[in-house]
Order: sequence, then C-alpha cells, then structure tokens
Amino acid sequence: MDPAAAVVLGVLVLVLLMLAFTRLAADAVLVGGLTLLLVAPIPTDQGWRFGVLTAREAFAGFGNIGLATVAVLFVVVAGLRETGAIDWIATRFLGRPRGVRSATVRLFLPVWGMSAFLNNTPVVAMLIPAVQDWSKRLKIPSSKLLIPLSYAAILGGTCTLIGTSTNLVVNGLVVDAGLPPLSMFEIAKIGVPSAILGFLFLLIAGPRLLPDRSSAKSAFANPREYTLELIIPSGSVLTGKTIEQAGLRNLPGCYLVDIERSGESIGAVSPTQTLRADDRLLFAGVVQAIKDVQNLRGLTLATDQVFKLDSPRYRRRLFEAVVSDASPIAGRTIREGRFRNRYQGAILAVARNGERLIGRIGDIELQPGDTLLIEADEDFAERYGNARDFLLVSSLEDSAPRRHTRAPIAIAILIAMVAVVTAGLLDMLVAAMVASGLMIATRCCRISEARRSVDWSVLVVIGAALGVGAAMEKSGAAQSVVTGALGVVGADPWMALIALYMVTSILTEVITNNGAVALLFPIALGIAERLNVDVMPFIFALMMAGSASFATPIGYQTNLMVYGPGGYRFTDFLKIGVPMNLLMALVSGLLIPLIWPF
Repeated sequence: MDPAAAVVLGVLVLVLLMLAFTRLAADAVLVGGLTLLLVAPIPTDQGWRFGVLTAREAFAGFGNIGLATVAVLFVVVAGLRETGAIDWIATRFLGRPRGVRSATVRLFLPVWGMSAFLNNTPVVAMLIPAVQDWSKRLKIPSSKLLIPLSYAAILGGTCTLIGTSTNLVVNGLVVDAGLPPLSMFEIAKIGVPSAILGFLFLLIAGPRLLPDRSSAKSAFANPREYTLELIIPSGSVLTGKTIEQAGLRNLPGCYLVDIERSGESIGAVSPTQTLRADDRLLFAGVVQAIKDVQNLRGLTLATDQVFKLDSPRYRRRLFEAVVSDASPIAGRTIREGRFRNRYQGAILAVARNGERLIGRIGDIELQPGDTLLIEADEDFAERYGNARDFLLVSSLEDSAPRRHTRAPIAIAILIAMVAVVTAGLLDMLVAAMVASGLMIATRCCRISEARRSVDWSVLVVIGAALGVGAAMEKSGAAQSVVTGALGVVGADPWMALIALYMVTSILTEVITNNGAVALLFPIALGIAERLNVDVMPFIFALMMAGSASFATPIGYQTNLMVYGPGGYRFTDFLKIGVPMNLLMALVSGLLIPLIWPF
C-alpha cells in the first residue's frame, strides 16, 4: 500500500475512534483530522514530504455546493420559525400521538413521501425545529425522533430517480457509459420494499435502540415558575375549540391554571372545556415554557402595555430581571410603578420563590427578589444591565415574538422554492438563495436573525468530512480498500454483488456518498464485464448502497444535520445504523437479482 494511503487510513481510524469514544465535538475532531492530513510526514524516494493534501484540496469541501445549500437553507428555516409557520406545519401534519411508536408512524410516512420527490436536505432542515417543538409537547425526548426523521428522508430518496443526488449521479454515469438512462421509478422496485422494511425496523427496534437523551439546554432549565395571562381575541382560530383541540393540554413545563370568563373563574379546567372569545387564560410554568406559550397562534397578551411600546414587536426580545432593594418599583404595583414609561418595556409575568401569583398583572405588588419576565427592545440589557434597579438582567435566546401574520408568506416562499426545483427551473442552491432573500425582504426574518440561524458547527463538520474524503481518493486509500474487498469473492456474481454493496456502504460512511458511487461505478462495470453478466444488478446495488447510509453521522448529510440538535453521540448511530445497514444489504442482496437477473 502506498505510504500516503496508509497515513490517510490511520488518520481516518483515529477520527472514527475519537468520535466513537470521546465527548469531543464532531467539528473539532474532523478539523483536527484534516489538519493532520495537511502536515503528516510521508516517506518518498526523494526523502520526506509533508501533507497528503494541499491547503486548496483540504478546504475545497468548504466551497462545496451541497454545503452552501445547507447554509442558505438555515435562513429559509429561520423565516419559517420566526413567523410560526413551523408550529403550524407540526400541528397540521404531525398531530398528537401518545407514544414513541405512534409518533414514529406520524413522522415517517409524510417525510418518506416528501423525500421521494424533493431533495431530502430542505425537508430535514425544515422539520428539525418542528420535531424539536413537537417532541417537547409530547414529552418525548427529541433524540427518539430526529434519527427516524433522517432515516425516513434517506429511505424516501431511494424510491425515485430524483429522490437523492446519489441516484442522479449514478444515472449520469450510466448515460456517460453509453447505457440507456434510468426511468423515474425504476429504482422504486427495490427502494419501496427496502423503505417498508426499514420503517418496520424503526417501529420495532427504534424505541429500544435510540437513546433517551435530553439536550444540554434542558438539563439546565430555569426552575422558576411564572404566571402569565393571555386572552383569546375576537376572530381567534382557537374560538370554539376545546382545550384538547387547541393543544393547550399537557404543555411541556407549563399548564393552564384558570380561565376567567365574564368576571367568573373556571378552576380545574377540563380538557373538554370550550374556549370563547375574550376568555382570559392564566398559565403557570418555567420560563422556557412561558416563552413558548406566549408565541402560540390564536392567543394575545392580556397586558396592553406591550402594544404601547414604541419599537415594533418583531424588534423586541424577552429578558429576565431581578428587582433589587434599591429599585423605585419595589413595594409598588406594576401599574403604580409606571414600568413601561420608566424602562421602555412591558412586564409579562412575575416569579416569586415558587409562589403562584394570582390576579391581573398590573395589580401585582413587586417585592425585592422578584424575577420579572420583560418584553423590550434589544438594547434593554445594555441600558439597565448595570443599573441599581435590578440585581441581574439577562436576555432569553430565541425569544422574538412570532410574526404570525406573515406565516402564509413564509409557507408560500417555501412552496415556490420546492416547485421551481422540482420543475427543474432552478437548481437547489439558487432556489434556496432566492427563497432566503425573499424571507428577509418580506420581513419573515431579519438579517440579524438570519445570521444567528446558521449552525456553523454543522457546516464545519460537512466541509471537513469532504476534505477527508478527498484525501481517501487522492491517496489511493479508497481504491486499495475496494481492490482488497473484491479480490476475495471469486467468480460468483451474487458474491460480487454483495461485496460491491458492502464496500460501497462502508465507503459511503467515511467519505461522501456521491464520491463513493463515482469511485465504484467503473469497478461495477468491470465486474459485470469480467463475469460476463448484465451490469444492471450492480448499478442498482451501487445506488442503494450509496443512498442508504445509516451507521455514522458523517455518512449522510441529513445524519449530520440531526447530530447536534438531537444531542447524539457517534455510538448512537452505530447502535441503530449498523443493523439498519445490514438489513438493507440483506434486502438488496436477495431482491436485486430477482428483479434484474444476472
């Protein structure tokens, strides 16, 4: 084996071991591996040289169109999130199942259907925040649902020619080789049975194999309990619905304490209680839950002080502030303290040592040590962070009020983006760039929100993984693996098919799926020619193995996208992904020769 190939394989093994057995962040590990490939000493006939890759080769992955597409799609998703469109999508399509298995069913089927005809990257990008919010409502860890989200998108992509870029790459290679182009649904003959069995596997084994892991944020959730008063305005979409139908029952970290109607209190609120216009709803819960509740569509804040502030609502944030002994508002009610005029903000809720504060927000008499939940412009913390009036002022992340009136615009932009890509009018990157620009131009999200929405760690992982894949190809390490694996199968076409599938699957897990199929396509042609059999079984084995990548987060783009949000570890993908890969290999090995005989 060439020394450069040996170095690359050594670095690759080191990277995989560190991802599997340490808690180091994936982006740090992969960038470290890429750095080693830039400086590793390589023996040559003329002495020593340093680096398997040049700097240009190592960082070419960061200019990859797929990576750029993911980056731009973060902005599109930000527009959907800030307008509340994601909440609407989750409510409309995902419903309220009662357990992990029923939630998997509700999630898998629509995602699988969409991914068969849409690029699976925007499907997953759009649904990650929706599934996170949905899992909180269902009180199911998002780690139980985000891997199934990625797997559903992957399996959907195996069912049509346009379902994944891997299929399109293979079809292009087929045409270049002088073979007839593949039809739209030819691969569905193997893709659909594989998807059905994969779905059943997730349904049966998923709840046991997927981790029960809360995010780091939830582990340090604020335990203070606030009370928040909201009103159902005239014309609200919640009018006439029961508490259950409105989704106000079993809220994560929050519950409906009381309803005031026509001056009378309705305590011990029943799930079948019907909501009416002008009902005043009193919620109690921790700060994260209260933040989410005040953004629910169809509800508005009971305090009119919010609407008297000078700054537009989409420019505001939520802050927590603790009242000090020296504060001029201590010992006064919120109304008497004239909080809005004094601080240019509005108090939404008050927390006091776990005590539930009943009554109108303006009538609450503030005491030193009370924690206030405040809506104000973005500079509130800068203005009053060092003032004697408050002991502490902190901003809440992702707390801009939802702009529900613009949700139809955001959804229309998303549909238009998908339509022009499906029709072939624009490629995915260009369509996503136009859509993100429209999200900003129509004020579905602001430029500052667009900047904050980009998850740079995901982009770094993808770019560095592409660089490692480039080293595998340049050094000949990938070719060495292929040659060694196929050299042991002899002249049996079925064994050759299985070997091709397994090698493609392994390479897909450690380099890009498109790079794996491009590398192995000429080998597939050579195997068929050497054995004097039809090449089509090998073509479809290549397509399935290149697309059905489940065992590592770096093996497929959608796996990378859910890796961080799900709080996953590398080994989590191995536990469920290796059996999934073996199942797909078994299905393909048995069915492909029957559908496309040798």
